[in-house]
Amino acid sequence: MNSIALFGGSFDPPHIGHEAIVKEILRLDEVDKVVIMPTYLNPFKANYFAPSTIRLKWLKKIFQYYKDVEIDSFEVDLQEKVPTIRTVKYLLKKYNKIFLVIGADNLASLHLWKNYNELKELVTFIVASRDEIEVPLNFLKIDVVEPISSTSLRQHIKEDKISPICAKEIIKFYKDKNGK
Repeated sequence: MNSIALFGGSFDPPHIGHEAIVKEILRLDEVDKVVIMPTYLNPFKANYFAPSTIRLKWLKKIFQYYKDVEIDSFEVDLQEKVPTIRTVKYLLKKYNKIFLVIGADNLASLHLWKNYNELKELVTFIVASRDEIEVPLNFLKIDVVEPISSTSLRQHIKEDKISPICAKEIIKFYKDKNGK
């Protein structure tokens, strides 16, 4: 396997939108495997709701039966904020080509990512469509019609938006956390 799609994020919580993105990526001929990389803590955030080890466990359960999907604990193991450029360099030791998956909502702030100019030379971006945001022609685009975000899901947990494999566990965690 020479080419991977790196799908990183907080996954706080993981939801069916994340699964829909993975399914779309796996349809691309250019990608041999999807590597899902949960963050310890997103470099643009001050905290998380579910600890990284729990989010990692949920992702392993959700994607255990997916062919050509790997959950990588690199960022969780470091237990610090890890910029994407560092993760890409780590993965380039094992793979020849990296496609970097981002949501269209990240396009406006992409230039703020650490070492963005170097990053864009090392990866090919795959943008998951969202909220009618225009995707530049030089980026690959995947259409994902699953209007859900982890932020809204934390506030109003809905079982039908979470993988049934660990829905009860995820719902209990966030309800306990929110005191509901």
